[in-house]
Amino acid sequence: MTGRTTPERGAVTGSDVRSRPRAVLPALCATQVISWGIVYYAFPVLNPQITTATGWSAGATTAAFSLGLVVSALAGIRVGRILDRRGPRTVMTAGSVLGVISVLIVATAPNLPVFIAGWALAGLAMAATFYQPAFAALTRWWAPDHIRALTILTLAGGLASTVFAPLAAALAEHLTWRHTYLVLAGILALTIPAHALALKAPWPDAPTGPAPGAGPGAGPGAGPADAREVERSRPFLLLAAAFTLSGFAMYAVLVALVPLLLERGYTTTQAAWVLGIGGVGQTLGRTLYAALARRTTASARTTTLIALGGLTTAAFAAVPGPYGLLIAVSITAGAVRGNLTLLQATAITDRWGTTHYGRLSGLLTAPAHTATALAPFAGAALAVPLGGYEPLFLLLAAVSAVACMTGFKTTPSRATSSGPPQETAKIFPR
Repeated sequence: MTGRTTPERGAVTGSDVRSRPRAVLPALCATQVISWGIVYYAFPVLNPQITTATGWSAGATTAAFSLGLVVSALAGIRVGRILDRRGPRTVMTAGSVLGVISVLIVATAPNLPVFIAGWALAGLAMAATFYQPAFAALTRWWAPDHIRALTILTLAGGLASTVFAPLAAALAEHLTWRHTYLVLAGILALTIPAHALALKAPWPDAPTGPAPGAGPGAGPGAGPADAREVERSRPFLLLAAAFTLSGFAMYAVLVALVPLLLERGYTTTQAAWVLGIGGVGQTLGRTLYAALARRTTASARTTTLIALGGLTTAAFAAVPGPYGLLIAVSITAGAVRGNLTLLQATAITDRWGTTHYGRLSGLLTAPAHTATALAPFAGAALAVPLGGYEPLFLLLAAVSAVACMTGFKTTPSRATSSGPPQETAKIFPR
């Protein structure tokens, strides 16, 4: 590859291939694994021990976790706009600091209100360190080859549950849940210097010309007025609805999977491995996304992947065992989940270009993140009147089916396109 300034290279973002900060991608791969693994995936494993040791109800502790996800969803809108203007270094470094502090508060909480406050602070950390800021960084620094970078990042990020769900379970066998979180907070602190040192490269200007890969005769990227028009367009709103329903179902499954398996008589360690092995599926599944993108339209990918997500959720409800079959279902579900992450990461560029990626992505994902925030609490609350976690999984499969039907008409018209879409098929040529 060369550093020439051409429409197919980095010129659209104000940088060429040689100016891409080399440390960013490996650093973000490591910090995504650690941040997701500790701030998100450790909780479903440790929550049964938390409720037993403290006497707090599962509904209350899950509501605290959900509050953190709601805060993350709302804060993500503001974070997206800051990222567009200033870049990821300050945001992600501050997020790492908040993440460590929040985990320490959770670990030492003397009562439920302090526990809830710790998770609210963790929500700010999630908004500033999870996929959204990392995607924005790679989309700006790596365009038009950002799909490659996003794929590598999510391949690594998919290992978060594989590494940290079993690790949390293993630590909890020898330590209290509080001491387990203290150990994990020490590991999470490693992300602070990683973000501070790796993300200090200059932040390129937003593209002002055609989105790369758009072909001849393409118009300029969108200005602020165009971004507002996109936000109000029917395809954008339908896409937000599809991701919201799908996200609710997917994350309710993640948090409810361990209780489902405990309900069926499996041990906490066995349940943690079923949850964790889904990360391997995520990593494997993401290697297939480029091939899927070459052969399908953005709307077709949306409906297909959401439908497959619903089928794997139904499979968990229908398959009580044997254990090996549950492992296979988890890997398959993880593969679908991994592709859905890439689908969401590329939804804006596939339809509206890169100019206002942070802003549009923050608005697109805010309702989805809010739904995922409510999913753990709603799942735990619904399991009681439904008669257990098995009927809950059937209900979640039905929610995915509704999301699938919503995703059919998410292709924007020319009038609402904020610049020609970033063609994944042209980034991954045959």
